[in-house]
Amino acid sequence: MPSETSEVSRKRATGPVPFPEHGPERKKTCWGILTSQGSWADRSPLHEAASQGRLLALRTLLAQGYHANVLTIDHVTPLHEACLSGNVACVKALIRAGASVNAATIDGVTPLYNCCASGSVNCMELLLQNGAHTHTLHTHFPSALHEACKRGNSQCVDSLLSHGADPDYDVSHMGSPLYMSCINRHTACSKILLQRGASVNVGRGNDSPLHAAVRQDSTDQVLVLLDYGADINLRDSNNQRPVELAQPGGKTQQLLLEFEGSPRSLCELCRLQIRNLIGRSRLKQLSLLPLPSLLTHYLEHI
Repeated sequence: MPSETSEVSRKRATGPVPFPEHGPERKKTCWGILTSQGSWADRSPLHEAASQGRLLALRTLLAQGYHANVLTIDHVTPLHEACLSGNVACVKALIRAGASVNAATIDGVTPLYNCCASGSVNCMELLLQNGAHTHTLHTHFPSALHEACKRGNSQCVDSLLSHGADPDYDVSHMGSPLYMSCINRHTACSKILLQRGASVNVGRGNDSPLHAAVRQDSTDQVLVLLDYGADINLRDSNNQRPVELAQPGGKTQQLLLEFEGSPRSLCELCRLQIRNLIGRSRLKQLSLLPLPSLLTHYLEHI
């Protein structure tokens, strides 16, 4: 039986919880964020096998009659557990046994969300190939794309967008996925979102991604956003421009001041305009056009 400390760690966190990189505490803390699971007492042997990656035990339990969609009191399925632990073989076995790839806990957490939390792109691909929805039907439920951007799991971001996820999917209290990647300083995720057509100026309310990147003093993020056409004159809810939020004398402030003093090149302006005219939904088809590779790469902005 798990200790009392373990039980508490499975309950809903009342505030921000650190996310350890490795070991068993990583999973417990993650569940503290993801779901109010409460006591472990209602977890079935199938949950345990899926969580620990014990494929033979999992197959044996399924053969003995355990249902692939057996639920805990908070509607956690074995597939949730397998995805959170990144156990690809167990995910595959559960799907073959009829596990619901879109099952949601009482907190709205899906197996796909758990893949983004754990960074398991292989588990994610299995779910998406078997009908997992890139977005939930309820906008107040947790967003897999936002979670991937929050954690900096750029491969998960790329996979979700490749399967049709909206790069501008809005969650009112979190803003856009790009905004989420900016406040968490994940430049790789920002680049992928922007290459796939994310709106560079859409953040959270009046707060743009550029505002967020400047507050984090993330010069790399600021450079990427400016390269994709970020508006340096937008004002946040306090009527401040990004440059007014920069640390005085810092690299970010210097970069913004230099940018203000030198207009965009004609090459940059043309690329931005052409990409806007092509439209987000058709950007992925640029490589199919009969164009020289140099021009294709120019438009793809690689």
